[in-house]
Order: sequence, then structure tokens, then C-alpha cells
Amino acid sequence: MTRKHLPGILAMAAIVVASNILVQFLFGQWLTWGAFTYPLAFLVTDVMNRVYGAGPARKVVIAGFVVGVICSLIGTQIMGEYGPLVTLRIAMGSGLAFLTAQLLDVAIFDRLRQGKWWRAPLVSTLVGSSIDTALFFTIAFSDALSFLEPSNDVSWATEGLPLLGAGPIVPLWVSLGLADWLVKLSLALVALVPFRAIVAHLEGSRAAT
Repeated sequence: MTRKHLPGILAMAAIVVASNILVQFLFGQWLTWGAFTYPLAFLVTDVMNRVYGAGPARKVVIAGFVVGVICSLIGTQIMGEYGPLVTLRIAMGSGLAFLTAQLLDVAIFDRLRQGKWWRAPLVSTLVGSSIDTALFFTIAFSDALSFLEPSNDVSWATEGLPLLGAGPIVPLWVSLGLADWLVKLSLALVALVPFRAIVAHLEGSRAAT
């Protein structure tokens, strides 16, 4: 890791910290503000992968994971209305989902990097985002994994409600996860624009030096 990789590390750290803060604030009925900042982590990973390669991209992911663990540890010490802001299950789900999804993103991007410019960032982000959402919401809120933290009452998340307010009856956490996933998919498409621009700028800067 060299000094030229520092902006990627700082960007990833900023996204992780911002998302951990903004996840405390609701946006509508199914989302939090953190849902709109967290997907930017895939943009950072993909830019690093395209410009510097898979190795530096993985190191940026590890840096983001470490920052996330620190945020989770801090969150466990802050008491909200119903207990710690970050429970053990949320910490486990967040960390495992981030690390798995981001490293998978790096691997898929690296495999597809020789194709059309949009293919690697789009496919890797779509797959990574899907895995991220499935892992986090299942680990954090599924009743089937209540043994991970028996003292944590997640009955509010397992209450049966219409899917996104209009579909079949499912646990609330399924609606939350689906809404989060749809935001990630939308931002994966939107992020192609800044991805193209940032990569062109960085590659132009490298060529000029």
C-alpha cells in the first residue's frame, strides 16, 4: 500500500463512518439514510480495482472492515431507548456482510476486468450488494438465528406485515431488506457515471506523471 492509495482508504473509511451514523435516522417507512451512503463503498472498491488492481482494492476493503468494527464497538457502548445502538447480532451481520460482499466484489471485478468497461463494476456490485443485504438482514434479524444473541429481543423485526406494505405477509425484516436491496441495485446503475469519470481522471493523472 502506497501513498497514492490513501484517498481510497480515506474515502472508504468516511463512507463506513457516515453510514454507521446515518443508519440511526429513518427515511420513510422502510429505509434509513445510511442505505444511500453505504453502497458507495462498492464504488470505491471498484475504482481502486480498475486503477490499481485487485491487491490494493482488497487492502482498502480490509481498512473499511477495521473502521466498521471500531464503529460497532463504539455503538455497543451507546445506549438508546431500547438498549445499545449496536447489538451483537447487528455487529456480526454488518462485519460479515461487508467483508464477504466486498471481497466477492473484488474477485468478480478482477475476473471481468477485460470486458466492456461497465460490465465489471455493474456485475460485481450487483452480486456483492445482493450478498451483503442477504447476509446482514438474515444474521441481524432472522428469528432462526436468535441463538446468536438470546438476550436480544428482535420480535419487532419478525412481526408479520405485508411486503413493503402491499405484498404477501412476511417478517418486517424481509421488507426492510428488500427495500435496502432495491436502493443498492438502483445506485449500482447510477454509480457507473462517477465510476467512469473518476477512473478516467485517475488514469489520466497516472499517464501524465
